[in-house]
Amino acid sequence: MAYELNGRGYTAVGDYFLPNIAYCDEALHFGRYSRLRQKFLKENHGCVYSGMLLSGSLWEHLAEIESSCQARLERIVSALAKSQGVTESLKASDQLEWCCKMNNIRSRAEEIILPELIYAL
Repeated sequence: MAYELNGRGYTAVGDYFLPNIAYCDEALHFGRYSRLRQKFLKENHGCVYSGMLLSGSLWEHLAEIESSCQARLERIVSALAKSQGVTESLKASDQLEWCCKMNNIRSRAEEIILPELIYAL
């Protein structure tokens, strides 16, 4: 038997009322940053995580975090690469040097993004 209370649906199971939680298949297709955010919320802010999960806003929040992180990472990496002279001509002439510099730039960009977008409440 199903019930509605405060805009949420509940199903009676014996003497208990369990919330109707819909599983989102899109959750399986999230990237690295959304998984990091989900883990952070689950481990450090359980009440916020549970509230978002029960209200159905968690998956939308994680998708927004993933797209924001990807866009910001792309902007920061391109700006740092331009300022340090890491170009396609360097890639053509010395691939190992280009790879080392790009890995360094990407790591620094992630050091900026993670505290701002992933590990902030």
